[in-house]
Amino acid sequence: MTVDYTARYPTLTFDQPADRVLRITLDGPGLNAVSPDGHRELADVWRDIDRDPDTNVVLLRGAGKGFSAGGSFELLDGIINDYDTRMQVMREARDLVWNILDCSKPIVSAIHGPAVGAGLVAAILADISIVGRTARIIDGHTRLGVAAGDHAAICWPLLCGMAKAKYYLLTCDTLTGEEAERIGLVSLCVDDDHVQDRAINVATDLATMAQPAIRWTKQSLNHWYRNAGPIFDASLGLEFLGFGGPDAAEGLASHREKRPPTFPSATNPH
Repeated sequence: MTVDYTARYPTLTFDQPADRVLRITLDGPGLNAVSPDGHRELADVWRDIDRDPDTNVVLLRGAGKGFSAGGSFELLDGIINDYDTRMQVMREARDLVWNILDCSKPIVSAIHGPAVGAGLVAAILADISIVGRTARIIDGHTRLGVAAGDHAAICWPLLCGMAKAKYYLLTCDTLTGEEAERIGLVSLCVDDDHVQDRAINVATDLATMAQPAIRWTKQSLNHWYRNAGPIFDASLGLEFLGFGGPDAAEGLASHREKRPPTFPSATNPH
């Protein structure tokens, strides 16, 4: 690999399962929860990949029992309790979406087990998403007490329609892999033990195809998302506005204490 990814992005794991295929593995404590450093690296890595002459395709997966549990408690603590951190992470969240969309190389995600929050952003925005039947997809924002920002407003209505997007984003109900495929949120659902192999096969096929044709097709199709840029900016701003309020503090506390939240705004709405 021309780029020393391991040195530049130490919270992520890299290997090459096939010629000209770069595999990124989310591998960390708390079911691959995204730490503050991991959030920054996950936002930035796509710029290097875009310029890497040795990489044609990216494969993104999670290690162990799931894809990712989303932002770590450390990351969420910083967002809620420190204004400067909140502004920094908001910028990273914006970069994560746009850098994935602007990366010229096709991205394949292999989703198994839980997929939540910041990790889910990359999984759903991948150009081809392959999911296991029993995977558990949860946006998670409203359960935390903040608006569904990140990636959801820019792509869920386009992928699965407004009615389904509103239902799952408002309620935070869990989507199985089978249901996610049925409503069009993901590209393909396969048996759980076939997810990784199928993802490698798809990535390998893409790596051997005419690269300008592949990249220009991705660039053209992603204008559908770019047209929704103002919607995304609004949702992201409202999400991080919410992180400064009491509902988010209660949402995080309820996650830590493994109990249902009692949101202050539920009894005293503004």
